[in-house]
Amino acid sequence: MIAGSVAGTIEHTAMHPVDTIKTRMQALHPPGHSGSMISRSSLREVLRTVVQKDGLAGLYRGVGAVAAGAGSLLFASVNEPRISRFPDPFADGCCWGTIFLALNPRALPHRPAHALHFAIYEWAKEYLGGHREGLHPVETAAAGCAATVVNDALMTPVDSVKQRCQLEGSPYRGVMDAIRQMLRHEGIDAFFKSYRTTLIMNVPFTAMHFSVYETAKKLLCHGLGDETLRVQLVAGGLAGGCAAAVTTPLDVVKTRLQTSGATDPAKYEQTAVLPTLRQIVREEGVQALWQGIKPRVLFHIPAAAVCWGTYETMKNVLRGN
Repeated sequence: MIAGSVAGTIEHTAMHPVDTIKTRMQALHPPGHSGSMISRSSLREVLRTVVQKDGLAGLYRGVGAVAAGAGSLLFASVNEPRISRFPDPFADGCCWGTIFLALNPRALPHRPAHALHFAIYEWAKEYLGGHREGLHPVETAAAGCAATVVNDALMTPVDSVKQRCQLEGSPYRGVMDAIRQMLRHEGIDAFFKSYRTTLIMNVPFTAMHFSVYETAKKLLCHGLGDETLRVQLVAGGLAGGCAAAVTTPLDVVKTRLQTSGATDPAKYEQTAVLPTLRQIVREEGVQALWQGIKPRVLFHIPAAAVCWGTYETMKNVLRGN
């Protein structure tokens, strides 16, 4: 759990500026709004615009929400009194102790989403036989999908707040102000508007990501010998980039749903994926579904490399290796 928390926090905070650029390129703005030109701008032009208008701090708007959701409260879990009653959660690939801590009601304020995500992934991979010798892409893909369903339920509200704060001309002063205004004007549904879309996007994303990572890692280890940090970084970057590129159209739909109503009246009456996707294609063309693909891939290659490298390193440290 601690390994997953550290990995998630470092991944999201380090790459947040790139995610801000991606969000601004994908978000819809009313005609005449300066943000309506961003989606047709290059990566460098968007970066220049953000820095000129909002300063370097503009690249980090909303980072507090995603850092907390990803795992900034991880150290509180160290003091959980029941953790010592369970075996080493990483012993022999097992994660029962971590699963208990994640589901313990007393630990509710300290359940970082990434911690739970990696805990469920390790347990499911062990249960499905992913730890056996050889390549098991189906088992690791299924384990990743199981973890994603739980992770997205926790991270979708966080991501909604983060993306609204990232918008150009965002009406919110910060994370807490965004939460208050969303609750007051749109209700609790505003936080989960894109949950179905997020699941539809992240299930194939995670399936490809985790299966490519585990497969690439074993193939690289077969050629180089021991599993080193370099192997983990290369495998992680490859997995993150491939999964990000393939699922970009669904990410555009998710961004539109999460930011709809923030700077202009809500444009999408339905929260279903296909109707929203058809509306985007009908009004803006197919190319609109690929907006932000460059920053999205540039985000996920180093983010996945850092995340997996940190996670695997932390597991070894906690095991005493």
